Parts: sequence; structure tokens; C-alpha cells
Amino acid sequence: MGQPEQLKGVRRNMARVMADAHARVVPTTLCDDADIHAWRAGNDITIRLIRSIVKACQTVPALNAWFDGDSLTRTLHPHVDIGIAVDTDDGLFVPALRNADVLDPVALRTAINRLRDEVMSRTIPASELSGYTISLSNFGVFAGRYATPVVVPPTVAIIAAGKGRHQMTPVMGGFESHKVIPLSLTFDHRAATGGEAARFLKAMLDDLALA
Repeated sequence: MGQPEQLKGVRRNMARVMADAHARVVPTTLCDDADIHAWRAGNDITIRLIRSIVKACQTVPALNAWFDGDSLTRTLHPHVDIGIAVDTDDGLFVPALRNADVLDPVALRTAINRLRDEVMSRTIPASELSGYTISLSNFGVFAGRYATPVVVPPTVAIIAAGKGRHQMTPVMGGFESHKVIPLSLTFDHRAATGGEAARFLKAMLDDLALA
């Protein structure tokens, strides 16, 4: 028989954060598939996802926001700081990728690698684990298509990317095999409408469809 073990450290904090989020958010999730058939070889999936999130935040600012459920106030952000979920044996870390809206692809990859290295070595400052304006979970590197990711207050939205697959897609004159990435967008329905969330997801799909 296994013995009860007290949660400690990161995993204990994760349990508290998730329970708090469950109690304080009114979540709704939208799902769709991003057709990436036009991509050239060598595209960095994470960087393209980030680019599409930035584009969507600029198109629909309502989801790049913080919401205070007690005072019913909303703060729209002019910048895009993306919380990047990093899975470890000790639990989940979410470091903040600052100013994702002004970094080029090389700078984005450098910043992501630095954050991951600091998480794995447990040298990341506490200040880098908060303050993001929207979140991304790229769980598809392991398995799974769609999800209902958890929105952590005060943020309003989180995007989850599932495992890519090929599917038959209707085209003029027949069908083609296209690669798609499943996307799940969970948002706090108190702070954003279904229409805003749908337009946000559409902006992501449109950007990811580009070469």
C-alpha cells in the first residue's frame, strides 16, 4: 500500500494556485484546428504560436488582460507578456516571456531557451514567474489533441496547443492531406464575450495559415 505524502515546494504551490483558479474563474473553452499546410520546412512551432498569439492580442485586446472579480475591473495591456508553461518532475512552472510583441524570432527563441534553462536549474527569479498577461501551454509535444487549460487569475485567457496531425482537407478539385495543430482557448467569461474569444481564435488561425 502506498503511503500519504505531504505535497511540498512547487507541487504544493501548484495545488494551491489551481484550486484558487477553479474557485475564482468562470471558464469557457473554444477549440479549432490551425491548418499549417503552407509552412516551409524548419518552422519553429512555438515561435509561430507566439507570433499568432501576439497578432490575436493586437486584434482582440480583451483577452490580453487582467480581471479583478472582486472589484469587477479589467486592465487591458498594451504589451504582450506570455506565460510559457514548463513541465518538470517537481510540478508546473510558468515563467513570463516579456515583450513578446516586440521580439524577433531569434530573440524569442533565445529568451525561451533561457527561461527553460533557468527553470530546470531552479535559478529562475520569483519575479519571472508572475506578471504575464496571457498564457500558452504547448502540451502537444507529449500527447493529446484538445484540452480545457486552467486560466490563472488575474489573466483572462490561456491557449493550449495539442499534438499535430495530418487530415484530409477539401480543396478545389478534390482532397489534400494537410497538417493541422489543434488549439484550445480557455477564457474567463466574466471578462470577455464568446464573440471576442472566437475572433481571437480566428486571428490565431489566420496567422498560422500563412507561410
